[in-house]
Amino acid sequence: MLSFNPEKSHYFYVGVAGSGMSALAQYQVMAGGTVSGSDRDWNPDDPGHRYDLYRKMGINFFPQDGSGLERSITAVVKSTAIENSNPDLKAAEALKIPVLHRSEVLANWVNTKKCIAVAGTSGKSTVTAMIFDLLEGVSASPSVITGGDLESLKRKHLPGNAFAGNSDLLVVEADESDGTLVEYHPHVGLLLNIEKDHKEISDLLPLFEKFMKQSSLRVVNADDSRIAGIVPRSASFGESESAKYRITDIRLSPRSGSFKLNGVDFTVPWPGKYSIINASAALSVCAELGFKLEDLRKPLSVFAGVGRRFQSCGVKRGVEVIDDYAHNPAKLEAAIKAAQSCSKRVIAVFQPHGYGPARFMRHDYVASFVNAMNENDILYMPEIFYAGGSVVKDISSADIVADIKTKGRDSRFVANRSDLPALIAKEAKEGDIVMVMGARDSSLTTLAKSIAAAL
Repeated sequence: MLSFNPEKSHYFYVGVAGSGMSALAQYQVMAGGTVSGSDRDWNPDDPGHRYDLYRKMGINFFPQDGSGLERSITAVVKSTAIENSNPDLKAAEALKIPVLHRSEVLANWVNTKKCIAVAGTSGKSTVTAMIFDLLEGVSASPSVITGGDLESLKRKHLPGNAFAGNSDLLVVEADESDGTLVEYHPHVGLLLNIEKDHKEISDLLPLFEKFMKQSSLRVVNADDSRIAGIVPRSASFGESESAKYRITDIRLSPRSGSFKLNGVDFTVPWPGKYSIINASAALSVCAELGFKLEDLRKPLSVFAGVGRRFQSCGVKRGVEVIDDYAHNPAKLEAAIKAAQSCSKRVIAVFQPHGYGPARFMRHDYVASFVNAMNENDILYMPEIFYAGGSVVKDISSADIVADIKTKGRDSRFVANRSDLPALIAKEAKEGDIVMVMGARDSSLTTLAKSIAAAL
């Protein structure tokens, strides 16, 4: 059995540039360990800005062909997405190097630090970032491992999704998609919500229930009826009168929101009611850790946000283009409603993130767009994102568009995604917001910037 001590070991990460894997690699090297890895998208002749940042941190890159493996490496780390036939895994087998799953490495830190693990199907990255920035704002020197890029860390010329502080406090994003969050025993378990995303609700409930029972302190959303049945005896936040941390006096502005939490006034510099819910979750966790709500007001008021979470790509001709990670039905609806609060009309672009998810959530996608869109809003949908591998392509974005059209909303399929900038530039009018939404495909940010340029 491998003895965990990543801070004094050399780990090799297969797919090291992925959002989850890169966070682990960065945290390990910042904590004193040695890190190398491979990534199929890395090109040594065109390294790119992010790869440059990784190398400056001391992470060495190799082609994904087994050439980076050597006997001195303590362990190889893989994710669920890495096939057993991967050349790096074959090389590790030949050299008898132990292979760890990503979740095992994260679980080691979750279970040995004073960890705050943020779970739920929506809002994890933002709330993880909020908790980290709030703790930073009260000089608690926390660490963070997450999937989203914190703007506060990018301003320090870091990639943004990991940091090693000087205290034992560690904030992590606990993903439910592959079921591995049941391996975590955090000091604080935060459960934001339970909605259909990667799995059916019936499959999610036992995962979240076990995760929360393994948490020493529990903080939950009092307004989510699904949580009440599985997590008793917890601190809670929400608008419900039963909440320990009660939200009142909500006031929404086009670019911010204000509210009271247990009578203390707060402002969050991001639009939409969901931003207030997220902020209340983060504040409640910090309060449970012993920090005074009053001391958290200023850090929240200057929260810089997370990459691809309602992130502006600029304003041209009075039209703003927003890049957003929204990809499940609840997130899509919340993002569109937030955009409606600060625009005359929303022109939405949504690219489904895989054929399996599109098939699984087809009817939920339709319902969310029908509920969220106003009569004058427009939805453009390019074809479903295909990341490679063997999948059944028995559904198209055109099918989802057709379903939405029958419900009376203006929905348009675009077979060639490269046509979108010109189409939207022709359609957009002053006062509109263009929302580019979707997950997994890093080129969506490039698309959003191309639309802004076309305007």
